[in-house]
Amino acid sequence: MKRRLCKVVAILMASVAVMMPLSSFAKGWEPVRTDVSGLNSVARDNDVEIRVSPGHVVVVASQSVQIKVFTILGQVVSNETLPAGTSRLPLSHGVYIVKVGDLTCKIAV
Repeated sequence: MKRRLCKVVAILMASVAVMMPLSSFAKGWEPVRTDVSGLNSVARDNDVEIRVSPGHVVVVASQSVQIKVFTILGQVVSNETLPAGTSRLPLSHGVYIVKVGDLTCKIAV
C-alpha cells in the first residue's frame, strides 16, 4: 500500500514538473510601437519577418497572419491571428518552433 502511494505521488510530481513551464509561457501577443530594426532576424518571407529578442519573439507582418508557436516538445504556446504591424510574444528561456503561413523556423529565446 505504501509503495503504491509512493508511485502515485511520484507520478503526480512528475506531471506537475512537466506542466510548470507552461504556466510561465506567454500571456499573449502585444503590439510593439518601438523600432525593432536592431533585433536578430531569424526568418523572412515576402509578407512576414520573425525576429528574436531576449525573452520575446517579434513578428513583423504586412497583413493579418495566422501564427502558431510550439515548444520543442510540440506543446502549443500560442495559436493566434495577428493584425498587420509589429507584435511580440513574451516567452520563457527555451527553444520554440514558430509557424506563420508557409514560413516555419526554430528559435532560441
